[in-house]
Amino acid sequence: MNSSFKTVSAVITILSFLIVVSSCKKEDILTDSSAKLDFSMDTVMFDTVFSSIGSTTKLLTIYNNNSRPVNISSARLALGSASPYRLNFDGIPGKSFSDIEIGGKDSLFMFIEVIIDPNNITTPFLVTDSIVFETNGNIQDVDLVAFGQNANFIVADTYVEGLPPYSIINCNTTWTNNLPYVIYGYAVVDSACKLTVDAGAQIYLHNNSGLWVYAGGEIDINGTKADPVEFQGTRLEPYYQDIPGQWDRIWINEGSVNNEIDYAIIRNGFIGIQAESLLDTSLQKQLTIRNTIIQNMSGFGIFSRYYNVTAKNTIVARCGFYNLAITRGGGYEFRHCTFANYWNQSQRTTPAVYLNDYGVDEFENVVNFPLYKADFFNCIIYGNNDEELEFDFEFGTSSQQLKNVLIKSSLNTSPANYVNVLKNQDPNFFDRNEDDYHINSNSPSRNAGDASLVTPDIENDLDGNPRLIDTAPDHGAYEYL
Repeated sequence: MNSSFKTVSAVITILSFLIVVSSCKKEDILTDSSAKLDFSMDTVMFDTVFSSIGSTTKLLTIYNNNSRPVNISSARLALGSASPYRLNFDGIPGKSFSDIEIGGKDSLFMFIEVIIDPNNITTPFLVTDSIVFETNGNIQDVDLVAFGQNANFIVADTYVEGLPPYSIINCNTTWTNNLPYVIYGYAVVDSACKLTVDAGAQIYLHNNSGLWVYAGGEIDINGTKADPVEFQGTRLEPYYQDIPGQWDRIWINEGSVNNEIDYAIIRNGFIGIQAESLLDTSLQKQLTIRNTIIQNMSGFGIFSRYYNVTAKNTIVARCGFYNLAITRGGGYEFRHCTFANYWNQSQRTTPAVYLNDYGVDEFENVVNFPLYKADFFNCIIYGNNDEELEFDFEFGTSSQQLKNVLIKSSLNTSPANYVNVLKNQDPNFFDRNEDDYHINSNSPSRNAGDASLVTPDIENDLDGNPRLIDTAPDHGAYEYL
């Protein structure tokens, strides 16, 4: 090999080494005091957080829009270790961090949570702090704001195989509207005990949680138009406002003849109300529902097994399976109710309203459960399926009446037990996408009801407006004004 070639090879080797070294050389950190950070938001807001329960996690993105890296000498919570907030900075948990480098035109993620200690305040209260960033002597901060809410917590303490975790609440107790009630597991009203719920009470139920009125128990929900009793999930962020299936159900067994629900709003669970007999076949148990809205349930609005249910001035809307499922017979009456199912979360193949007169035993035998009464008066049964009303009768022991109702169905309505039935005429709800089931001026349900079917307790509609103000009442829970 000649000397010139050796020289060229040596030069190439040296140049290659210099290129590698220069390409691996770390960029100089920008130390100019004018270098600042940018943030995805200047205030991180949390919706109402129940005390002692953690919040949802919020994301803050920290940007370095400079062309060279910068070093965050300090990122800390202003209140330090006393802060109710918790940070996770680029995968590292803590309340303060130091010497964090961000490359030029790069960013880092910070995740933020808050856990609020209980106190003696009954109304929502403000909980604030800030995250302080120091970079090259520059001090910047991002505010943290949350609303705390104290609550009465009911946490399951009993575990029995085959049953959901539960806690038995005090016998003959009253839930007031001073503080919300937050339920983990099932809150159980025991036999021979009564739960009274005052107007304005707020009940929040965690995932798979519910309220169980056991055999022989009684529930009395006393909401008002101005202060309804509300049942919903524990997640209060706007994203969860219309998410179904966040909790399980209100489950009422046989017992008192005076189970009553008046002016309640029940939403975003699996089953709104399940009323069923476990052992008693006397049909003396009774549930009366008035002035109530049940909506956005992933399964059923009202699910009944051999029970005695009366519902008036009630809306059951947007359910994944059935708005109303009456099974194993019983006795039922619905006056001025709106069953509207425009479920849009998945494909729904079931009707809005379903009734049968049988059950199936453990040997797959069909067993007769007579449907003694199933009356629908001045009601609307409608939705986005072709068939929204199904009678599934095996024994011919059923007695149903439909008077002055609007239905979406292919049923034969010529028999005598169908009176003034309107079929397959769109009720023209005001805004079904926003769950507003008032009817418009051109609705076929206007003045299509029968005044003689209006009982004294529902002479006013769900809004409190008089129902008997013109020639005839309207179908459904709302009177057109």
